[in-house]
Amino acid sequence: MDHVETLDWAALRDVVLASLEDMKAVDPVVLDVRGKTGITDIMVVASGNSGRHVKAIADRVVEDAREQGVRPLGVEGEDSAEWVLVDLGDVVVHVMGANTRELYRLERIWGIDDADSDASSADSSRA
Repeated sequence: MDHVETLDWAALRDVVLASLEDMKAVDPVVLDVRGKTGITDIMVVASGNSGRHVKAIADRVVEDAREQGVRPLGVEGEDSAEWVLVDLGDVVVHVMGANTRELYRLERIWGIDDADSDASSADSSRA
């Protein structure tokens, strides 16, 4: 079925953050990558406590997005459940195990230093 997007990126980001909060995702961080890549506008990075938790978080993000009329363009990594990527178009969600997140450090790759990511994490948890 085709990707149907009815939400702007800010509303979609809020749906994702609510899903992450409901599923007790660890340290969600919102990365605004507009102007840095043509792939997406927003990346959200969060951790799970186990492979099962990572998969459950990603499944919830997909479910909640679909309820809002947004069908994922793709979901990758469900088999390993160490890093699941959910591509929602304007928002791409990376749900990772703690070790994988530490290894790849997406926040740093996309130009967010530790102080900025702490602030983004705090802001995200209030959203």
